[in-house]
This record gives sequence, C-alpha cells and structure tokens, in this order.
Amino acid sequence: MNFQVINEESPQLVDELVEGVRTFVHEQLGDETTLPLSVIARDDDGALMGGVSGRTIYSNFLIGVVWVDKKYRGTGLGRKLMESAELEAIGRGCKVSQLDTLSIQAPLFYQKLGFEVVGEVPEFPGSPARYFMMKTIS
Repeated sequence: MNFQVINEESPQLVDELVEGVRTFVHEQLGDETTLPLSVIARDDDGALMGGVSGRTIYSNFLIGVVWVDKKYRGTGLGRKLMESAELEAIGRGCKVSQLDTLSIQAPLFYQKLGFEVVGEVPEFPGSPARYFMMKTIS
C-alpha cells in the first residue's frame, strides 16, 4: 500500500473519487442523474450581481454557493435568486434544499427563507461555527 499527499488541485483525481462515491450510492439507491443548477443575475453592463449554484440529485437541491455583490445586499436580490433556484429544483422533483454556511456568513438570511439548522460544528479557535441547514421546498 502506498499513501500519497497531494498539495495541488487535481480535477482528474476529484472526478475519480466522485465516480467511486456515485457507484456506491447507485448500488444503494438506484440510478439517478445529478444535474447542475445555477441561477445568476447580471446588471445591464453584464457584470455579475449575484447567484446561486448547486446540483439536484435524489430529490435534493444541494446548494454549493450563494453570493450577492456587496452593492446589492439588502435589496431582495438574494431572496429572488434563492426562490428562482428552488422553483427550478421543484420542477426537477426536489423535495428539500440543503446548504451549509459559517456563522460569519448568512445563517439568519437562510433562516428567514425557511431553512432550519439540522447540524452544527461549533466555533473553535481559528474557525467560526458551521451550520448545516435544510428546507422542505415541496
């Protein structure tokens, strides 16, 4: 057995690991297609104002990133982006949305949208708390 430490990005390696996980999950739950899902907003000049990006799989909308440019925070753009993404996820048969966020990010924003904390890694020196959140969407 040979262990190796890799200290650089390796998309090919990540793809290989993900494929191994997919094979295992498919053996347990059956075949399912995972599809990317992103909703973005651009201003009239084409600059990115914000967006939501994730994947749909096994009736879940797994949200990987939500970002709104500082200029547009507090305008309702984040809510509109999330609602648009969730409508698309519902159209794909999703029953829940899931995400994780740090205590210094936006847990209150997500709670206002109906997300509940379903798990937590408490704060420790050098790291804020991390919240795992879920919302029923259909």
